[in-house]
Amino acid sequence: MNAADRPVRLWSGFPPSRRFSVSALAAVLLFTVPGAAQAPRRPPQSLQPLQLAARALLEGRYDEVDQLTDTLDARDPAIATLKGRAAIARGRYDQADAVLRPAASRAPSSAAALELGLLQQMLGRPDASATLGKVAALGDTATDAADLARAARALRALGRFQEANAAYRDAAAAAPGDPAINTGWGELFLEKYNRKEAAKSFQDALQSDQKYVPAALGLAEALADDNPPQAMSIARHVLEINPSSVPAFIFIARQAVDEGHHDEARQSLEKALAVNPSSLEAHAWLAALAYIEDRNEAFEAEAAKALAIAPGYAEVYRITGELAAHNYRFDEAVALTRKALTLSPKDPHALSDLGMHLMRTGDETAARTALDEAFKIDPYDVVTFNLLGLLDTLDKFTTVRDGDIILRMDKGEAPVLQEYALALAHQALTTLAARYEFTPRGPILIEIFPKHDDFAVRTAGLPGMIGALGACFGRVVTIDSPRARPGEFQWEATLWHELAHVITLQMSNQRVPRWLTEGISVYEEKRARPEWARQMDVEFAEVLERGEAVKLRELNAAFTDPRRISLAYYQASQLVEYLVTAYGDAGLRKLVRSYALGLDTDAALNSALNTDFDRLQVGFDQSVDRTFGPMRRALAGPDEESLAALTLPALRAQAAEHARSYPVQMALGRALVKSGEVDEGMQAFERAAALMPMARGHGSPHQEMAALALQKKDRARAIAELQALVSVDFDNIEAARQLASLMQEAGITDPARVGHVYARIVAVDPFDGAAHRVIGRIAMERNEPDVAAREFRAVLALGPVDLAASYTDLAESYFKSGKRADAKKQTLAALEIAPTYARAQDLLLKLTGGQP
Repeated sequence: MNAADRPVRLWSGFPPSRRFSVSALAAVLLFTVPGAAQAPRRPPQSLQPLQLAARALLEGRYDEVDQLTDTLDARDPAIATLKGRAAIARGRYDQADAVLRPAASRAPSSAAALELGLLQQMLGRPDASATLGKVAALGDTATDAADLARAARALRALGRFQEANAAYRDAAAAAPGDPAINTGWGELFLEKYNRKEAAKSFQDALQSDQKYVPAALGLAEALADDNPPQAMSIARHVLEINPSSVPAFIFIARQAVDEGHHDEARQSLEKALAVNPSSLEAHAWLAALAYIEDRNEAFEAEAAKALAIAPGYAEVYRITGELAAHNYRFDEAVALTRKALTLSPKDPHALSDLGMHLMRTGDETAARTALDEAFKIDPYDVVTFNLLGLLDTLDKFTTVRDGDIILRMDKGEAPVLQEYALALAHQALTTLAARYEFTPRGPILIEIFPKHDDFAVRTAGLPGMIGALGACFGRVVTIDSPRARPGEFQWEATLWHELAHVITLQMSNQRVPRWLTEGISVYEEKRARPEWARQMDVEFAEVLERGEAVKLRELNAAFTDPRRISLAYYQASQLVEYLVTAYGDAGLRKLVRSYALGLDTDAALNSALNTDFDRLQVGFDQSVDRTFGPMRRALAGPDEESLAALTLPALRAQAAEHARSYPVQMALGRALVKSGEVDEGMQAFERAAALMPMARGHGSPHQEMAALALQKKDRARAIAELQALVSVDFDNIEAARQLASLMQEAGITDPARVGHVYARIVAVDPFDGAAHRVIGRIAMERNEPDVAAREFRAVLALGPVDLAASYTDLAESYFKSGKRADAKKQTLAALEIAPTYARAQDLLLKLTGGQP
C-alpha cells in the first residue's frame, strides 16, 4: 500500500486483545544506521562493522554486537545506540544508561536520546518525559525520513498520538520502502486497536525485508485474535531468525496461556528470562500466571522481582488484572487494577481497564468515573471513547427491577420484550438453581441491545464480534436483541444460555474452564427446549467422518481459534451430555464445584469423577460413534465436487452402488429435476430425507421437495414438507412464514399445528405482530387467557393497523380471566377509536350488565 494512500484516522479497529505491550515491539535499526535493516546480502567481510553490528542485533547475537562496537567510538550516537540496545536486550539497564546518557547529552535528538528516553520510561524514571520531549521536538523541523520516524516514536511514547501519526505518515512518504518506518507506524496502529491498518504496515515492512523481526512480531500481534495458529507460526519463525527474541517468547507464552497450556507458557517465559533476567514483562506474566493458578506466594515473589527493577512498574498488576478478567475473575481484576493505579494513578490504560472491569461487575457508575478520567488523559483511546458512548446509550434504556433481576432494554423494544425476558430469566434461574443446587448471588444485570455493535462494545470495547450473540460475566449478562440480528437466532435460547453461565461461573468461584461452562450452557439450551438445540449434528458428523474432531485435551484451546470455535461449542455440549449420562447430574455438579477449590482440570476430573481426559476420550468416542454413526455412514460416498461432474447415467449408477449415501441421492435428485424428471427426482429426495431426517436449510431434501410441490401446485405436499423442515430447522423463519401462509390458504385451523408454526416465527422475530395475534387467539381457544393477554399486549406495543380490534382482543382476554376493570379499560379504548365497533359494544354490555 502506498504511504500516501494510508488513512490518517487511527481510531477504529477490531475486537482487541488488551495485552499489547508498547515496550515489546520497538523498531530496531532505523534509528541506528540508516539502511541497516535492508543491509545487502553479501559476504560479511565486505560489510562495515557498524552494519554487521546492526545485523547481529536484529538476529539476537548480542555478544557479537559488543565485540564489533567495542573498538568503535562510543561517543557516536549510532554506536551508543547499538551498544545500548544490546545491553537492554539482556537486561543490563545500568550499563545501557551509562552508554546512552553521554551520547544523548551531546545529541539530545539522536537515536541514543530516543533509546535513553524509552529506557527511562520503561523503568519509571522521572526524567523520561524531558528526554523524549527533546527527540519529539525534532518533528517540528525535520524533513529527513529517519528524523521524522524518530520524532514519531518519541511522540507516541509521550501519548501525542495524532502528532505521531502525522510524523509517521510524512516519514513513510519520504521513505516508502523502509521496514523500520512501516513497523513503527504499524505499532502505533496496533496500540490504538486498528489491527487492519497495523497488519498492512507490517506486511509492507516484510515486503522490504522478510527477516525484519519487529515487523514479523507486529504482524503476529495483529493476527492474534483472528488467526491464532498463524500468529503462533509467525512468532516461532521469528525465533528461527532471532533465537534470543524476548518479545517472541513472551508472545508465545501469552498465546499458550489463552489456550490453557500453562506449562508451555511458563517454559517460554523462563526462556525469555534466560536472555533478559530483568525483563519486566516476563516477570509480570509469570506473576499473572501464578495468580490465576492461585499460587499467591509465587505471584507476590514475581511481582516483587519486577518492582525491584522498576518500583513504579504498575503493569505487573494491570497485566495480572487483565488475565484475571480473561479467566472470568472480574471482581479480582478490579482489585488488581486499582492496585496498579496506586503505583501509576494517571495511567490511562489502567484507568480504561478498570472501567471495563467495573462494567463487567455491573458497577456502571464507578466505571464511568474511571473512564472519564482515562479520557481526560488520553482522548484518543478508542476503547475508552466507545465505552463512554455506550454508557450514554445505556442511560437512555428502560430499566426494570424484579427481585434479583435488573433488566435494561431499549425504550422502543421494552414494551414487547420486557414480559418475555423477565419471565424467562426467572424461569431459567429457578430451574438451573434447583438442578445445580446453587443459588447465585445477585442482583443479576441483563442488558439487551438492539444494535450488535453496542453489544460488542459493551462486551469487548470495540465493534465486531460478529459470531457472538451473548456474553456473561458472572453477575452481568449482555445479549443481542432479535432486531440486532433479524431472523438469525432464537434470542430466548441465548438468554437461557447466558444465565446458565451465571450458575456455573459463580458455583466454581469464577474458575470453571471454558469448555465446561460453554458445554453446560449449550447442553442446558437443548434440555430446556428441544427446539433450542444447536443445529450442528450434520456438520459434526462430517467432522467425525473427516477425523477432525477436537481431542478433549485440546478442547479448551479450540475456543481461542476462530476457525474451530463453533465446533468447540457443539463438541463441548456433546461432552457434557456424555458426562451426565456417565456420571449423572450429581457428578456434573461435583465437577463444577471442584474448580472452586482451585483445582486444575486434571485434578478436578480425578477428584470429582475419578477419571482423566484419556479415559474420558475413550468413552466419549464410543458415545459419539453410537450417536453419529448412522449419520457418518449416510454421509459416506464420493465428494460433492466429483458428483457434480458426473452425467445423469453415471449418477444413476452411483445411486445404485451407494443406495444409502445421502450426498449421492441428493446429487441424483438435483440432476433428475434439472433434466425434467421431477417425479423421479422427488423419489431421490425422499430417500435422502430418510437417510438424513435432520438435514436443514437451503438445499436440504425437505426444502427441495417443498419447492417442487409448489411448482406442481401440490399445496398439501408443500405443507407437509415445510412442516418436516421446520420441525428440524428451528431458526428458519422464512420456511415458517411460508408454511404459515400456505396453511392459511388451505384453511387449516387446527390449534396445535397452527400454533406450533407461529411459535417458531415469534421465537426468531418477537416483533411480528400478526404472529402474536394468532398465538393469542389460539390461547383464547385453549382457555389460556393470561397467555392470550400477554400476546395481545405485544400486538398493541407493536402499533397494529387495526387498533380497535387489538384493544378488544386484549379486553376479551382480561374478561375471560376475570379482570373486569382491565377489560373495561381496554374496551373503552377500542370504542374511543371506533364507537360503532360491534365486538367492543357487545363486550361493554357484558361488562356493564354484569353478565358472565
